[in-house]
Amino acid sequence: MAEQPNILLLITDQQRVDSLGCYGNPMVRTPAVDGLAEQGVRFTQAFTPTSICTPARASLITGVLPFQHKLLANFERNVGYMTELPADTVSFGHRLRAAGYNVGTVGKWHIGVARGPAEFGFDGLHYPGWGEPVHHPDYLRYLDEHGYDHFRVSGEIRGRFPNGQPGNAIGGIFEGPVEATFSYFLAERAIELLERYAAEQKPFFLACQWFGPHLPYYVPAAYANLYDPVEVPLPPTMAETFAGKPMVQRHYAAHWSFDSFSPEQWQKLIAMYWGYATLIDEQVGRVLAAAARLGLAGETATFFASDHGAFVGSHRMQDKGPAMYDDTYHIPLVAHLPGGRRHAVEDRFVSLVDLPPTFLDLAGLETPETYAGRSLAPLLRGEEAPGWREHILAEFHGHHFPYPQRMIRTRTHKLVINPPDVNELYDLVDDPYELVNRIDDPAC
Repeated sequence: MAEQPNILLLITDQQRVDSLGCYGNPMVRTPAVDGLAEQGVRFTQAFTPTSICTPARASLITGVLPFQHKLLANFERNVGYMTELPADTVSFGHRLRAAGYNVGTVGKWHIGVARGPAEFGFDGLHYPGWGEPVHHPDYLRYLDEHGYDHFRVSGEIRGRFPNGQPGNAIGGIFEGPVEATFSYFLAERAIELLERYAAEQKPFFLACQWFGPHLPYYVPAAYANLYDPVEVPLPPTMAETFAGKPMVQRHYAAHWSFDSFSPEQWQKLIAMYWGYATLIDEQVGRVLAAAARLGLAGETATFFASDHGAFVGSHRMQDKGPAMYDDTYHIPLVAHLPGGRRHAVEDRFVSLVDLPPTFLDLAGLETPETYAGRSLAPLLRGEEAPGWREHILAEFHGHHFPYPQRMIRTRTHKLVINPPDVNELYDLVDDPYELVNRIDDPAC
């Protein structure tokens, strides 16, 4: 491998660990990510520093935790926090570019309102917002060039709020071929940038950032119906009663209209989520195939991750929010380093904030003292990594309304501090689904 390898980051939004075959799901077809795991390292204990898009993504480019960069909430549901990173923010992209790298990103940005990739040292257009910007001029141009109809959805699925009004959109049928989906379009744009970088014969960093499988699950019928709902097991966490839990969790269950769906409808929604995961996996495969076609595979360190997880009915909720369960904090992370470990399973605690120091380390650069993470390169190579963390810390600051939380998670227990309400303590050995809050149990 070259002294300055290429770096390819493939990142999804709101993807559960159990939506991937390599993480133990026997039904979901994800051969591209599974193949990457076969070639490299699958991390079983990877976590996000916060389970919400903007703060997690800001941590990914700054290398510091949300309370340090202070971009604490999505701007669409802002609750009084900052909406842009400071203009003098130095990203890992700036550092790689200064070291001679081409640095690019394609797809979801969602770091602030107006300032896009260019302000942080990345080539690439600004696709703003939490959801697919289906009216973005670049996407419309792509559709028109290929003769595809503009974005249209039928059969939209919504629950019902307690007041009887229609709830939030959860899914629907995308009316068009897979080639017209935003996910396919982003893979096309990533491949184009990959081809440009290969021709320029400089080391490069390239991120392809999909908007899915974040809800709503707007996918073509072939993917919406790919998995038989009858065969989809409902998660054990749907047995949640909220007994002894913070009141906010009941409110979020109502906000996401959980009780307005039958168990059979929840099976269908989970099946659609899995179909979306398969659709994106196919796009991951297309990008990886392009890298191989261009002769880049042997010189490219490849990473697959998600910014955070999702509930998808677990704990009777959807999306994510002020509930620090593993459903939304535990993330997939798979990495392949040419010449490194193959078909390896790594059980040490790692975090999304470990990726920026990893990228800099691979490029031969030092990690700034301000960074919160640690390079994963030794773990990818099978080298000694003394003093590795024995626990994970995470934070949350609010979504829809301010709601501060802090979490410390070990291999056996999780403690969540909720200043506005009851705290939570879970015995992850006896209660892996985090159903029984033992904060007031004298035995603990």
